Amino acid sequence: MTTRLDLANAIRVLAMDAVQQANSGHPGAPMGMADIAEVLFNDFMSHNPQNPHWPNRDRFVMSNGHGSMLPYAVLHLTGYDLPIEEIKNFRQLHSKTPGHPEYGYTPGIETTTGPLGQGVSNAVGMALAEKVLAAQFNKDGHKIVDHYTYVFLGDGCLMEGISHEVCSLAGTLKLGKLICFYDDNGISIDGDVVGWFADDTPKRFEAYGWHVIRDIDGHDADSLRVAIADARMERDQPTLICCKTVIGKGAPNKQGGHDVHGSPLGKDEIAAARVAMGWKSEPFVIPTEIYAGWDAKEKGAAAEQAWTEKFAAYKTAYPQAAAEFERRIQGDLPANWEENAQKAIDAIIAKAESPATRVASKNALDAFAPFLPEFLGGSADLTPSNNTFNKSSKYINSNHGPSQDFSGNYLSYGVREFGMSAIMNGIALHGGFIPYGATFLMFSEYARNALRMASLMKIRNIFVYTHDSIGLGEDGPTHQGVEQTATLRMIPRMSVWRPCDGVETAMAWKAAIEKKTGPTSLILTRQNLPFQTRSAEKVASIAKGGYVLKDCEGTPDAIIIATGSEVALAMGAAEQLSGKKIRVVSIPCVDVFLAQEAAYREAVLPTAVTARVAVEAGVTAGWYQLVGLQGKVVGLDTFGESAPAPVLFKHFGFTVENVKAAVESLL
Repeated sequence: MTTRLDLANAIRVLAMDAVQQANSGHPGAPMGMADIAEVLFNDFMSHNPQNPHWPNRDRFVMSNGHGSMLPYAVLHLTGYDLPIEEIKNFRQLHSKTPGHPEYGYTPGIETTTGPLGQGVSNAVGMALAEKVLAAQFNKDGHKIVDHYTYVFLGDGCLMEGISHEVCSLAGTLKLGKLICFYDDNGISIDGDVVGWFADDTPKRFEAYGWHVIRDIDGHDADSLRVAIADARMERDQPTLICCKTVIGKGAPNKQGGHDVHGSPLGKDEIAAARVAMGWKSEPFVIPTEIYAGWDAKEKGAAAEQAWTEKFAAYKTAYPQAAAEFERRIQGDLPANWEENAQKAIDAIIAKAESPATRVASKNALDAFAPFLPEFLGGSADLTPSNNTFNKSSKYINSNHGPSQDFSGNYLSYGVREFGMSAIMNGIALHGGFIPYGATFLMFSEYARNALRMASLMKIRNIFVYTHDSIGLGEDGPTHQGVEQTATLRMIPRMSVWRPCDGVETAMAWKAAIEKKTGPTSLILTRQNLPFQTRSAEKVASIAKGGYVLKDCEGTPDAIIIATGSEVALAMGAAEQLSGKKIRVVSIPCVDVFLAQEAAYREAVLPTAVTARVAVEAGVTAGWYQLVGLQGKVVGLDTFGESAPAPVLFKHFGFTVENVKAAVESLL
């Protein structure tokens, strides 16, 4: 008779065999948490291996992502499209089993984890998305959004500061369908954690407003089952189940120590483990009865079918809402998106206003949001400064009203830039929303790893960064973004838009909304910027990331390239260089421009014209790819100062006269 321990041991042997074959990896966590995974997946997880994208599935996140062989083993055993050949190919090039779980590589992997703390942060976003989507779509007698988010995490995740940010917010928001399993094994790579991690973790989470279940034996199936059932009954608080485990459980000579954390067990220890576990099969061979005990295909198909029938009834009763739900889950934009977006942009052009681009951003949101109900916005405690609360926004935070109404679309994240960004990633991964979140450009530094993860996962996420340069003014160099725009441009797949006026700002928002293959950063000013007059053709060309804003007759003598607030300086310098043929090129998005066909790029920046000056209130290095070594960059390779913005721009040479002089020096 197959026992629960036999089923859990299947995870252990696959983990130790795969790590050994790869000669690389982390067997300790998968072996230590195998019993927890067995109870969770066989008794509670609602999922369908034959359809990893079923909307109402429970989400599972391995936040301690170095333990990747645990989810890989479970996915293989339960029947996902992850054959044993892929387990054998663990950590090898182009396999479906990379060293850390990667979204998009492996069926059933919900997010990319590895940087500790990111997984649980994404999971908070998933749980939040579930709660908001349920509030927006569920009706009396029709519960079409109703699932849990389960997280495995370890000491390392809890040491990372981001865990404090997101778990505090999860408690405040009462995300009762978020259930986390703390792998309390007392071991990290350096050894016994007591020397550097002595927190009273249960008290910490109780202080956050979590339901805490203490001192569960992580190897006792009955205790685990009772704890999970208890957690599922608690709907007003997220739950932390504190599981005492033995790292590397099953390895008789190495379990319980740091040697099993991040190294193969070795052939002798694996042989001893097989004997200790009573496991007689060869490496990568799972007995038929073990597969049968894990197989979730039939159960999963039945669960999805039951939901499909529920959704069919919902569709009959609420056809419009059902169609909207399906559209949003697919990530498609409304059928009338293009038409409405163009009307909004035309209206902005007609007004010809000259606001700060942070205000222009709000104007764009005011125009776009009414026909984008999937927007889920927020700010890291800077809403009045970031201008991200628009005419269609409605708070979902409990502190903005007497009750917890989650049917809204705007969240105050508090001073949690990193947590906000990672939560947004989780929202995007869950589906049903286009998240956007804002802070000052400088504080993108706090969020950097989450931005990178959004790009790595190729997910649609919109990061709004205002107060973009020394134009911030009196708050001084601690708050003035100098190098941030340039470094954001260096993140693969991150589109970085720095618009020069309201029209470019609206076009930037449109591009960000339409981009499904990665995130976007919008870089916006505090100070007002003049409206630039353009033809309809030039407006359309903004979408190409760069275009000729002001041209001359024939071949230019010189080209001035600029972004954001410095476009006005470029236009002013061109006017003063009246005796010369000057072209002004606005490049609000460098990566989009560089992705255009060579013929278009050549038409905008002719190779023959080597007299080129780029102007941007930030570091200069990145611009030499466009101006060449013969060109010049009017930029800022130092930090700013504390003073009013007009004083700073003059002090650091961001004047029409200086741009003009730079051009003249090349002629």
